[in-house]
Amino acid sequence: MKTKFLLSILAAGALMLVSCEKNDNKPKDQTIDGGDVYGVWEKNSTITVNGHLVIPEGKSLTIEEGVNVVINDPTLGTEILVYGNLYSKGTDSNPVTFTVAEQAKGTVDFPRIWGGILCGPTSKELLIDNTIIEYTGFVTTEESPSVKAGFFKGIAGEGLPAINFKNNVDGKVVITNSTFRNLGEDCMYFEGGNIIVANNTIYTQGETGGDAINLKAGTVADVCFNLVYSPNTNALKLSNSGDRTPQCHVVGYNNTIVNAGWRRPTVKGGGIWLEAGVYAELWNNLHINCRFAIKNNSKDAADARSTYDYSYYYGYTQECVNNFQAGVKDVVRGTHDVAGTTANQNDPMFENYPLNTDVNNATFNANWDFHLKAGSPALTGAKTDFTRNFGTTGITINGKTYTSPAPKSHFGAFGTK
Repeated sequence: MKTKFLLSILAAGALMLVSCEKNDNKPKDQTIDGGDVYGVWEKNSTITVNGHLVIPEGKSLTIEEGVNVVINDPTLGTEILVYGNLYSKGTDSNPVTFTVAEQAKGTVDFPRIWGGILCGPTSKELLIDNTIIEYTGFVTTEESPSVKAGFFKGIAGEGLPAINFKNNVDGKVVITNSTFRNLGEDCMYFEGGNIIVANNTIYTQGETGGDAINLKAGTVADVCFNLVYSPNTNALKLSNSGDRTPQCHVVGYNNTIVNAGWRRPTVKGGGIWLEAGVYAELWNNLHINCRFAIKNNSKDAADARSTYDYSYYYGYTQECVNNFQAGVKDVVRGTHDVAGTTANQNDPMFENYPLNTDVNNATFNANWDFHLKAGSPALTGAKTDFTRNFGTTGITINGKTYTSPAPKSHFGAFGTK
């Protein structure tokens, strides 16, 4: 009897221990009504946000894999103001997600529900890794925290980008392996910093304006292996505007850009735009059905050292092909470009993308696959012997060093599967 009694006690104790362990391992969900946040948002938790958030100067917020950040108020225009550091650390199989409440999403492509992640001049480090960010682009009012604090443009009536890094030329930013979608305005807007933007997917971006990746003076960046689908204006807008040193220097390579510029039919819309003394080095980019591909603003041109070569062009329509020919106003071309003169020349042979998709389409199909099939003429001929800004030294954020990936001999972001 004593033995049975003892076994019963041990079994009960073991059950209690397992129960406690399970409770301890449960995600620590939170509802935050606004104010200062820092520390850790723990793995697989749901963070419901009901107000504007601030990461204070000198503090850091780490967001672990699988965290689901839900912006709950569809009318507030919630902003995350970063005076300190933000580390969003998802994984390929368990990304971090910044989204909105289900009832707020609606059926439109650009609902403009919240104000994005806005980093101020005291912010030193920003990491966005394996993270999904959607439904930004809220238009500021006089009551917006970013207007009162002078973040981004600091005025009412501006649509906010998903990511802004402002006026810290010594800051460090790595944005990689992430997806940005349903954005009313720019996806990324950089005003200074040492930056790697690599292996991201950006689509359904820009309702009536806006560029996918927008870089200004004080920025030194490598931008590579990104897929940008149907940006409203440009996939890359590269400019040295702004009173900051160093000069904006961007190495942009092996990006796949599809249907750029058609939804904003102005002189600037088209794919990659250079202006205001930017020093740009562009290699191996794959331009598919873009309105103009690469343009250098003749009224306020890029640095004369800028290069744009080894580009690959395809146009489904003759209008598109005509627009990327040398001699079109402000269009720039390289000696080693692959570009025909008639529609449908140089089919890149994507695994799964109808090349006759309407160029004004902004809705992305998750079944599309922009890898190149075996035998694609875009698989060879790209340039690999150029220097990246952060190919060797890299950028160290939160104790980890990130280097920009080495260029590939194929054009665009993806080779074969």
